[in-house]
Amino acid sequence: MELLPRSPGEFGSAQYWDRFFRQRGQRPFEWYGAFPELCPVLHKYVRPRDKVLVVGCGNSELSEQMYDMGMCEDIVNIDISDAVIRQMQERSRSKRPKMSYLLMDMLQMDFPDAHFQVVLDKGTLDAVLTDKEEATLTKVDKMFAEISRVLQVGGRYFCVSLAQAHVLKKAVEYFSQEGWVVRVHQVAGSGEKQQFVLPVFVYVMTKFRKIPGSAPQILEICLEEQDKPMRVESTERLVAAVKDRQHYALLCSQLSKTPCGEQVSLDLCDKESGRPRYTLHVVDSPSVKPSRDNHFAIFIIPQGRETEWLFGTEEGRKQLATSAGFGRLVTVALHREQHYEGMAGIQAELSGKVMKLAPPGLPARQQVPFLSVGGDIGVRTVRHRDTSPLSGEYVVEDVKGDGTCYFRRLIFLRNRNVVQSEARLLAPTPLPGQKKRRKDKKKFSPAEPPAAIDKSYLCCEHHKAMVAGLCLLGGPKPLPALLAVLVVGLGGGSLPLFIHDYFSQAHVAVVEIDPSMLEVATHWFGFSQGDRMRVHISDGLDYVTKMAAEAPAQYDAIMFDVDSKDLTVGMSCPPPAFVEKPFLQKVKAILKPQGVFVLNLVCRDAQLKESVLATLREVFPLLYARRIEGEVNEILFCQPSLEGRQDPTGLGARAQALEAALRQPGLPWDSSYALADMLQAVKIL
Repeated sequence: MELLPRSPGEFGSAQYWDRFFRQRGQRPFEWYGAFPELCPVLHKYVRPRDKVLVVGCGNSELSEQMYDMGMCEDIVNIDISDAVIRQMQERSRSKRPKMSYLLMDMLQMDFPDAHFQVVLDKGTLDAVLTDKEEATLTKVDKMFAEISRVLQVGGRYFCVSLAQAHVLKKAVEYFSQEGWVVRVHQVAGSGEKQQFVLPVFVYVMTKFRKIPGSAPQILEICLEEQDKPMRVESTERLVAAVKDRQHYALLCSQLSKTPCGEQVSLDLCDKESGRPRYTLHVVDSPSVKPSRDNHFAIFIIPQGRETEWLFGTEEGRKQLATSAGFGRLVTVALHREQHYEGMAGIQAELSGKVMKLAPPGLPARQQVPFLSVGGDIGVRTVRHRDTSPLSGEYVVEDVKGDGTCYFRRLIFLRNRNVVQSEARLLAPTPLPGQKKRRKDKKKFSPAEPPAAIDKSYLCCEHHKAMVAGLCLLGGPKPLPALLAVLVVGLGGGSLPLFIHDYFSQAHVAVVEIDPSMLEVATHWFGFSQGDRMRVHISDGLDYVTKMAAEAPAQYDAIMFDVDSKDLTVGMSCPPPAFVEKPFLQKVKAILKPQGVFVLNLVCRDAQLKESVLATLREVFPLLYARRIEGEVNEILFCQPSLEGRQDPTGLGARAQALEAALRQPGLPWDSSYALADMLQAVKIL
């Protein structure tokens, strides 16, 4: 039996609908949006004494159920199909005396003006607005004009729709321009009984008298889990918000049927601010053999640890899912702008949402565990937030690491998954007579003064490797009595501070383009200038160029640890101009013959990386490389002469000697930091 029309235009044909309902018989046909799903929305807006008009009623049971449930009784149903009107009149004549069915075209209705308080349309607009042709749009304008005419001021037009973008846009633009208030509700689904993968929406458009001039549009969206509508500023934003929900529904449907080959990520936003609240990654582990208890789990990443390799990279999350032993693991990252009421609060908030991401084959009523490190959600305290004209918006925050250690971090919010600078915090020293707090009870409060920085600890592995590279200086000879070091890129200042404190013969010049970073490093990371430490606020390109012209061959070591502001390039450190041949030749010019140029290279573009390495080889005859395990960083040690060439296997002994020299009385040394280990994997390129 063929019920579908041969062309979209037949949706507006009375002959098609007569044939459709004769062939279908007495069985009710619900396009979408059954009464139990629509009831919560209708109850908010439809009053028992309202006079209701249902346009394009078909043989849906919606009107009958509204009547039988006592929602309202004065309901007039119209349709262009004589067959369905006669069928529905027969079905309701004796049971529902106050409800009527009339054969009528909604484009040309016989009712007087302002006759109804409610007009209800379930799927009719979707059936009419099948394309963007001029004839179709003209028909829709007539439909809207008639609905507007028969509605009283203060009346509501309910349109139940799948909210295709062109349908929603047309309805919202038409009625908002008429001065109506437009609110879009997402209807809660009915689980497995749902006919459509896409969610159902109800446009509730309330009629107001049109005010002459340009009155502000009132556009709102109310999602299925929200009671309070959210105001949006434009039709485009409203359409985009609906499209996001549709994509989410499609994604959930896909994930419920098949394993995901690639990791899927999505943001769940705060219902009031619209900002991301949770970032979810769905990770499937085909190697995990399924059993009743290991199908599915949720892993809450402690606050401040989302940038760690295990949680912040695709490979890390794969390893986490496999080691956790679940077929599907959803990792959940918490955002710094949001407040969370502990693990129990997060579990209550997320339980319903994450179950939509459950894998196929999950047993019914299966308990899904929420996991974390140590069973808590971590600690994150934003200490400072500001915006720099050069670096954009940034935050300084204190976070709890693994165990009892706390760290201070600088994050540029344009690239919020990358820690720009990090320092370990020293536990507060109790005052005389003051009881020492237990470590596991240590918490920071926003009113507490900044804790002291542990300057002996280099948090970043690439900084440790960069410092270890100084053992290349002077070939087999000891380090020079006076060590001139240039560091381009200040950040929080931990790298130049370490060199200054542990190399007593070092005079460090730091070049930083952003004056805001000097303020951040000084106020929040314990950085200070002195006789052996000077900061120059300048573009590194300009500074090196000036030095090459004025004072060549003056530095024993030059270190580049400078990020690129252009996120479109496949190299985030350094900016491309810093590795162009003419500039590298200037770097070589200001380096002493036995010196070393240390470059932190972060490049995901393999072709671009090979090009950078080739350029470096052209300028520097001796090139060593040290990959940082689990990170994209690669530390390059470049020397201007082959005279200093050393066998990488012999660098360990030299690094040990350097470390012994750095372990000075009165200066703490972190036992986990071994210079020799940093140079074990060095290779000559």
